[in-house]
Amino acid sequence: MPRLLTKMGFYSEDARRIAHRIVVEPARGSGHAWPSLGRKEDSRLRTRIPASGMDYKGYNIAVHEFGHCVEQVLDMYFIDHYMLSGVPNTAYTEASAFLWQQRDLQLLPSNSVSAQTGEAAQTGEAILDQFWSMYEIMGVSLVDMAMWRWIYANPDATPEQLCQATQQIAKDVWNAYYEPVLGEHDCVLLAVYSHMVNAPMYLPNYPLGHIVQYQLEEHLAQYKEQKDFAQEYMRIYRLGRLTPKEWMIQAVGSAPSIEPILRAVERVTSE
Repeated sequence: MPRLLTKMGFYSEDARRIAHRIVVEPARGSGHAWPSLGRKEDSRLRTRIPASGMDYKGYNIAVHEFGHCVEQVLDMYFIDHYMLSGVPNTAYTEASAFLWQQRDLQLLPSNSVSAQTGEAAQTGEAILDQFWSMYEIMGVSLVDMAMWRWIYANPDATPEQLCQATQQIAKDVWNAYYEPVLGEHDCVLLAVYSHMVNAPMYLPNYPLGHIVQYQLEEHLAQYKEQKDFAQEYMRIYRLGRLTPKEWMIQAVGSAPSIEPILRAVERVTSE
């Protein structure tokens, strides 16, 4: 793990200190990151590691979870006031995870190229990839929110009724926002996420995380040297549990907004 951090530009002392507080364990599911609750505990990174060895999917998830863990260590062990430990909300740790995940191939030992800085993440292809990921997960998030509204409105519903209702909600969201672009009427694909049941109302954190990620990428693009990029990332993720707006203002100089990525997409598609 120290090597991953140094490849991103972290000084070796900071890399060792951060890595010392991250424990890697195999996951039964797809993987997740579990934060420490105090300064005597470690952040835990869990991902699938089959008997045949880690495949790309497991590695990609691991880098995503590593982004969570780095954030969790920075705003727990590198922050002055324990009562400010953490981030404004879950979307802000997802932004860190997405930022790392986007650089997974550059972190591989066989890749001689240093991990991409924010500047490289601002290419037209990268911008469209972030926008598409946001568009995809926003649909799933709408299904999640509508499903939980339905559950509260129907507290005596059976699992079978919940399943049927969720599929209908997924069809309605698809028909409204995806059929005009992708076609196929009444597609139930947006109901696939298990997060909807085992992690109530978690999915909306992902599109909000992409919004935050893009604003961070746009800001970090000015730091072309790896060490400067890493030091600015550390500064940002040591801000702590401020309000979402204040955190973003101190991080990048502006409030959370969808407008930056919309402007970027308009610029890329008009070129």
